[in-house]
Amino acid sequence: MFYLIIFIFGAVFGSFFNVCISRIPIKKSVVFPDSSCPTCKTKIKSYHNIPIISYILLKGKCSYCGAKINIHYFLVELLTPILLMLLFASQNSEISLVFFKYAIFISFGLIIFFIDLYHHIIPDKLSLPLVAIGFIFSFLPNTDVGWMSAGIGALSGFILFLFTAFFFHKTTGKDGLGGGDIKLIAAIGAFLGVEGTLFTVLFSSLVALVVLLISKHDRKRQFPFGPFLIIGALVYILAGNTLVELYLRLYNIY
Repeated sequence: MFYLIIFIFGAVFGSFFNVCISRIPIKKSVVFPDSSCPTCKTKIKSYHNIPIISYILLKGKCSYCGAKINIHYFLVELLTPILLMLLFASQNSEISLVFFKYAIFISFGLIIFFIDLYHHIIPDKLSLPLVAIGFIFSFLPNTDVGWMSAGIGALSGFILFLFTAFFFHKTTGKDGLGGGDIKLIAAIGAFLGVEGTLFTVLFSSLVALVVLLISKHDRKRQFPFGPFLIIGALVYILAGNTLVELYLRLYNIY
């Protein structure tokens, strides 16, 4: 029953996250006006705006002009409930403070993922509040990451990325990591602490390297790193402890 409730609420929230993904980069209100087709500007009827179902019934096209609807609308509405259900399962199917903490991170993370993927920016109005929220949770009782680990994780991640960005710019004359990435890793550190930050940096870097090699990315084009940081953080949140334990056992560390 809880999983069904989480799925329904997750899909609804996912629909709102799509609004944020579309409007925040162009500095448009996420509340007003009502949603409309970006091509023909026709206001979308409420029965055409049902999460997941409407996209399938409309076959990914506007019901008025037939323009193609970006696939991210469907993906976000589907990924949000799936990730929340996985989070619920990872928390032993309990609604706890830690569940709400990471539900917030997943919400911000999905929005940041697609904005950075499409626009190559991570807005301060998303990353900075995320830093603050992470620290607030670190001071609450019954949390999984204390304020000291959160502080060290945020500071170490921030300094590491700041130094990397500075060194890369000095040696190549180009920007390797943007300010958004630096603030995002600080937010991840505030949420995940020292161990989570280290895992996220290593995992995201490995995945990004594999993608770069497979896709043969043009070095002259921008390469958004934010999505990979989000992936690394989500993997740690949902299965980090298990993966670390398997790694340590593999090398007989304990």
